[in-house]
Amino acid sequence: MARLLTAKENSVALLMQYPFIRRSDEDKKRVKVLGPDCPELLISQSTTDRGRTYVRTFSSSVYGRWNWLTGCEVSNALYCFPCLLFQSPGTDICWVTSGVTDLKHLGEKCKKHESSRSHLDNSLKLRLFGRLSIREQLDEGYRVGIRKHNEEVTKNRHILSRIIDCVKFCGAFELALRGHDESADSNNPGVFLGLVDFVASIDSTLKEHLETATVFKGTSKTIQNELLDCMFSVVREQILKEVKDSDFIAIQADETTDISTVTQLVLVLRYIDSKMKVQERFFEFIPLQSSTAVNIATELKERLSIILPDQKEKEKLICQAYDGASVMRGATGGVQKRIKEDYPNAHYIHCYAHQLNLIMEQATSHISKVRNFFSDLGGFASFFSRSPKRTSVLDEMVSRRLPTSSKVRWNFHSRAVNTVFEHREDLIKCFHAIRDSGDFDEITVREAGAYARILEDPDFRFFLQLFHQIMPLVDTLYARLQKRSIDSVYIKRCIQRFQEDIQKIRDSLHAMTVEHSSLSLQSRKRVALSSEDHQRIAAEVCDTILGHTRERFQFTDHLICATLLQCDRFEDYQVDFPEEALKTTVKAYPVLDSSRLKTELELLYSNEEFRACSGAVDFLQFFMENNLGELFSETVTLLKILVTTPMTTAEAERCFSTLKRVKTFLRNTMSQDRLNALATLSMERAIVTEMTDFNVKVIDTFSNLKERRAKFLYK
Repeated sequence: MARLLTAKENSVALLMQYPFIRRSDEDKKRVKVLGPDCPELLISQSTTDRGRTYVRTFSSSVYGRWNWLTGCEVSNALYCFPCLLFQSPGTDICWVTSGVTDLKHLGEKCKKHESSRSHLDNSLKLRLFGRLSIREQLDEGYRVGIRKHNEEVTKNRHILSRIIDCVKFCGAFELALRGHDESADSNNPGVFLGLVDFVASIDSTLKEHLETATVFKGTSKTIQNELLDCMFSVVREQILKEVKDSDFIAIQADETTDISTVTQLVLVLRYIDSKMKVQERFFEFIPLQSSTAVNIATELKERLSIILPDQKEKEKLICQAYDGASVMRGATGGVQKRIKEDYPNAHYIHCYAHQLNLIMEQATSHISKVRNFFSDLGGFASFFSRSPKRTSVLDEMVSRRLPTSSKVRWNFHSRAVNTVFEHREDLIKCFHAIRDSGDFDEITVREAGAYARILEDPDFRFFLQLFHQIMPLVDTLYARLQKRSIDSVYIKRCIQRFQEDIQKIRDSLHAMTVEHSSLSLQSRKRVALSSEDHQRIAAEVCDTILGHTRERFQFTDHLICATLLQCDRFEDYQVDFPEEALKTTVKAYPVLDSSRLKTELELLYSNEEFRACSGAVDFLQFFMENNLGELFSETVTLLKILVTTPMTTAEAERCFSTLKRVKTFLRNTMSQDRLNALATLSMERAIVTEMTDFNVKVIDTFSNLKERRAKFLYK
């Protein structure tokens, strides 16, 4: 690779790496001026003639005999310079790919090649390159025609660019392109046509085109779909380019059912781009015929073969993150096992946000008193949601709506706990008002009285106070797990802090139960449970949370590498180096050099300045900003692995939110290609905005889809 970087512009190695046809006109002219590269080659050939052995060696004099010859120091072979540049049909591949090394028959091969039609054609193209074509030199009318053609192309590309802007706008803001009736006199032509008309009112060229166009108007459904396909293709090409330039990649996958009852599997790519920023890119919605492990794994492998086409690039896939369903996490026949058969470095991560929900569900479902508490808590919102009349009383007396609870999203439970805790007295008054007003039916009066007694119940009040302390901690951890720029080192610290806070609550249970008992005695209400029972149940809840947190969030196997860069343990590591963690890390990621990594880590542990970093992202940014990448090469590689490894599948959930907004009840027959294109424009609008030549690439792709009567390509 180093030889290629220092090679001359006209060298064979660079011409193969960066073909002549893909270079700019200035580069092409410079290569032509430089002419064939004529290096000394180390070619030798043994031959036997009449019982005697001769050794032929390369002589640079052959360049003088055939001025079209060029040599390559990398492959030690001879090539044809004009054929290498233009490669017209019929060109002998021997002279442009593998090269010629047969010195014995070199003269014979050269004479045969220089008389071939393809060589003469390529040589003619080289001679005339940079000059006016023969046709242009001979025909003034032709030049006028070319100029008029290019002027028409410029106008057509400007019009198409404006139409592309309208499609981009609709896609970015998840608006339906088509209206109920798109005829000329329609009152509801749709957002797209309305936007095109608005742009035409401030763009005279587009306005004239819409009024006079007969060949290509650009507003039909077919053109919309083709433009969407081209936009999707351009964005995907940019994502694949970023993936190719990255060192490591991880995938996130999850499935849901859309409005038309089609099972959609979303694929999200996570990697570090050239600017050292963590990117989580939507790649595609994949329709599934069945949700079996075999089918899901087959679909994922098909996409991965596009993302990582080369065998060597398979090592770049270091992680696969799913929601933890048995079909995904199965160790013998699950998706993660089947993917790892082809991608050995793709370690499995069970989404930590899902794990947190499982921890809270476990802590609150196996204790009957706690389970009853959350059941009663969910009943408040249900009571008011069934009647606008009840809701009006709630709005008048409490001025706050009650959020519904959810078994899947524990932040909804938290909102319900906080609202009821903060407005308990007002809610009691509200239920009493409904019960005593005489304006409601018997069922409503009976339920209102029951809910008022629940709010006054000492047991309910105790658990309300307990979870009012616990749920904000769950909320904080859950919010941190939703961020894109998180890593295992940062999450490890967040989990430790969460465990410490839960332990503090457990240690303060005695004081809380004593306070609650005194309040219960003052209110002269019957205590269903004693203070000892309250303390025992609360301790069981805290112990369950702590136990499951340690079990489910335990960093083992490949995640043990996160412990190597926990800054709060650097002082301990300076005294006792974590040898076992290093061995496990190197075993999980063979790309790391164990001895070099150990030396670099020892230096980090001994330097107090590094103990202030809060996570792998901070570490990586520090090393890059201070040009320490080469000095700490193995540490930077480890950091890239840690940062690339996703700890949650939150981005997949965000994709599902977009899916529900794009494919609605009124658009439930949308094709899969259109869905993917619109979803990409919405979720990856940053790429579209950052690509200054986005419209140009879309127009080029659009014009090459098929033969068009409208002209979009310059001559």
